[in-house]
Amino acid sequence: MKETSQPPVGGIDGSQQRPDPDRVAGAKGLSGHPGRWPEAFSAWKQVMARIGGLVAAMIIAAIAFQLMTGAFFTTGNILSIFEFMTTMAVVGFGETLVVVAGEIDLSLGAIYGLAAMTCGLLWTHGMPFLLSMVIGLLVGSIGGLVNGLIVTGLGVNSFIITLGMLNLVEGITYYISNNTAISPGGSGNGFNIYLAIGAGEVAGIPSQIFWLIAVGIVMWVVLHRTVLGFWVAAVGGNVRAARAAHLPVKRIKTYTFIIAGALAALAGIIDFSLVGSTAPTAGSTLIFPVFAAVVIGGASLSGGRGSIIGTLLGALLLEILTNGLGLLGAGAFAQLLFVGGVIIAAVAVDRWSAQYRARGEVQF
Repeated sequence: MKETSQPPVGGIDGSQQRPDPDRVAGAKGLSGHPGRWPEAFSAWKQVMARIGGLVAAMIIAAIAFQLMTGAFFTTGNILSIFEFMTTMAVVGFGETLVVVAGEIDLSLGAIYGLAAMTCGLLWTHGMPFLLSMVIGLLVGSIGGLVNGLIVTGLGVNSFIITLGMLNLVEGITYYISNNTAISPGGSGNGFNIYLAIGAGEVAGIPSQIFWLIAVGIVMWVVLHRTVLGFWVAAVGGNVRAARAAHLPVKRIKTYTFIIAGALAALAGIIDFSLVGSTAPTAGSTLIFPVFAAVVIGGASLSGGRGSIIGTLLGALLLEILTNGLGLLGAGAFAQLLFVGGVIIAAVAVDRWSAQYRARGEVQF
């Protein structure tokens, strides 16, 4: 009896009609397909190596600053580190989602400022604070939606689009504020809620730390334990395979921009409460440390790889170094030089490791 075989049908690689689902971001392959376990182990080693390196760097830096200043390992200083890293981490979680999807958003600092200013203006003109906060969050989400629609609709590089959006949003913030900072002045409808959002404490622990934990957990679940997170990694890792698997690529990328915009808005409103005022320039330099935290945390600029824990540790490392430099009396210029150098080094390491992984010569 003559044995028959199924003829190959042309697909995206010319060999098969249906792409192997294990290749579309590797979710099923990394979890259930026997032939994909080596890749799962390799990916796990890469993540652990990156996290281990970050933890080691933080320990070394912390011990060095303690030896040099004698004031690093105090309760107040440790709490201040976590308090002031919250903004960088919360915005970084959203940026991580965008980067894993294979895009980049440079407008998050401007959205942060616009949302805080919108919330503040509405509240100081008589609107209840909670409603003002909700509208501020909607403003951030709409900013992300516009970014996503333009990037996916026009097919233009997200770097260019979000750079233009950064300037556009900053211009709107200057316009609606009349280039003037605003402050609630110690009263207003919902003032106690306003204080609790960013300037409150629970058992001596600043409220920002609770925001950091809550948002971090939610975003970890979204990126690593949901279908959306799987789709985001799939699109960023291999957009052609994702399209062949009939994933809604444009919609997925737009979702990441919306979430990133909402998180930037949340961070802006939290800082509005913490500082007690907001200005048109708020968030103008925020994107640089945020981007550094994301890349240091292991997110690949080519997409498909990144983690919430990595971004959290990247933000923590940056804040430890910034705090330590402050304890040593280093000026703001030294901190700017440091952040710039870290970004360049992190991008260089990312590109180097990507090239060697492609050649199969090293796992990093």
